[in-house]
Amino acid sequence: MTNDSILPTGQRRDVLQTIGGLTGLALVGSTAATGSDDSDGPKSGATENGRYALPELPYDYDALEPHIDERIMELHHSEHHQGYVDGANDALDTFEEVRSDGEFEDVTAAKRDFSFNFSGHVNHTIFWQNMSPDGGGEPGGEFRSALENQFGSFEGFRDEFTAAAENVESNGWAMLFYEPIADLLVIGQVESQNGLAHQGAIPLLTLDVWEHAYYLQYENERASYIEEWWNVVDWSDVCRRYEFLTRTRADGKSNDEADGGDTDD
Repeated sequence: MTNDSILPTGQRRDVLQTIGGLTGLALVGSTAATGSDDSDGPKSGATENGRYALPELPYDYDALEPHIDERIMELHHSEHHQGYVDGANDALDTFEEVRSDGEFEDVTAAKRDFSFNFSGHVNHTIFWQNMSPDGGGEPGGEFRSALENQFGSFEGFRDEFTAAAENVESNGWAMLFYEPIADLLVIGQVESQNGLAHQGAIPLLTLDVWEHAYYLQYENERASYIEEWWNVVDWSDVCRRYEFLTRTRADGKSNDEADGGDTDD
């Protein structure tokens, strides 16, 4: 019996589809992973020598003005995001220490720290790439069609996403996820950096509504910040992410069906 035949075809198909979606995490580092001609494969400024690293922004700190202030971007990227990178790496160091010592009494705190800081690193890396000084407007292509099928219209999607962002309790995020198992788009609220997780779903569009993302410019007017943020959304980036993930899922499904057909045997 080969490894490929250990699982029944139907169950193997579900596993492949989930794995196919997870490969989209390559997009955390660079949308070059979506198939650019000069790409040698997934590339990421978010890692370096087996540790996490602060990626460079794809634009200058002042490039998103007047919608997002230069000073906010500088502090948000160089201080807050750097803090999540440092925290995730510190947790990795702690893991190595407790494994070496065989002393696991403090492992719970380290696991909690890693979940929080690694999630913050991922969320922010996608957030920066989701924005552009040439952003705004509306998306097109397959992604636009998917939004219309799922939410009725682009306006319906935007209204629901805006409401989710405005109503995140305390600090957190609004996100549009691609859920590969059922091939769905899902709008979610993420509390803090890692609360209310959507297991197996991949973020396509992330909006940071922690106060550090907007307070210097908008004070307590979160709704005003969200309204202005729509003017810098880079829909080309979001579309590339969606198309990469759906193509990967389709390829995995085709390979599975070629192996054994679409049966439950």
